[in-house]
Amino acid sequence: MILVAGSANLDFVVRAPHIPAPGETVLGRDFQTVPGGKGANQAVACARAGGAATHMLLALGADAFAVPLEASLQAAGVQMHVVRVQDQATGTAFICVADDAENAITVAPGANQALRAADLPALAGFTHLLLQLETPMAPVTAYAKAARAKGVKVVLNAAPAQTLPPDLLALLDVLIVNEGELAVVANLSGSIAQNLARIEVPCVVVTLGHRGCCARVKGAVFCQPAFEVIPIDSTGAGDTFCGVLVAALSQGQNLPQALRLASAAGALACTRLGAQSSIPTQSEVAAFLAAQPAATEAQNAELRRFCGFDRLTPI
Repeated sequence: MILVAGSANLDFVVRAPHIPAPGETVLGRDFQTVPGGKGANQAVACARAGGAATHMLLALGADAFAVPLEASLQAAGVQMHVVRVQDQATGTAFICVADDAENAITVAPGANQALRAADLPALAGFTHLLLQLETPMAPVTAYAKAARAKGVKVVLNAAPAQTLPPDLLALLDVLIVNEGELAVVANLSGSIAQNLARIEVPCVVVTLGHRGCCARVKGAVFCQPAFEVIPIDSTGAGDTFCGVLVAALSQGQNLPQALRLASAAGALACTRLGAQSSIPTQSEVAAFLAAQPAATEAQNAELRRFCGFDRLTPI
């Protein structure tokens, strides 16, 4: 059973030919509001795409924006522990999705900033705690410390990117980052392998967009090339990856199996619009994987070269 503690936002999404440059006005097309927020996205992914029993600690305002967020989590089968905030609005995000599927996101945290250390529910029965950085660092660290004390595995998706305090890093079992976030955490503009060597967390997973992902755990490194899809919106794909990865690990899958499942789910999410609305079901992930060939030696070798594992001895 997984506990996700983190953010929930109502996303205001507009599609446009390209993401505006500073000072530029772009005429957009389709507009919609959809449930989002890194924490809520990952909770839905754990439950819907990962098939794991999932709870979520979240803070919401006493406003209409909270209604679709609660409905989406409930529909996915996530059990909610809601902190109701009277003097702040529910979190929102303003997202521009370009025709090439890239996006630009501005978040107004609102009620997400109200989460406190004392809000953490009892941890009995949970195997994993999944955290992100759209809520304040102090409660994130407090939750990790409480989970470590209870023998619950602590997983942090260090997004949005920021420097992590050493006391938080010391509490982590798994760190999930993209390439940019890895460089921030490692405080080094080096190769993936060089940056990984600077982070003292037992397992670090790095998502690499259209290239795939890699991981370093104990003395081994693993690479998972990306699956080929035609993307239309990458919003929520990283969150889908995180949720499915943790769900797979909680169900006893080994790391290479978990990386493959998470990569497949993230790839499928890129073929649909929205954040939570793009997250596939567990059966859709299984059907997609059944139709995929195994990665070739050439694909694996190319990904290892990109990461720098062919130039450095794995840790």
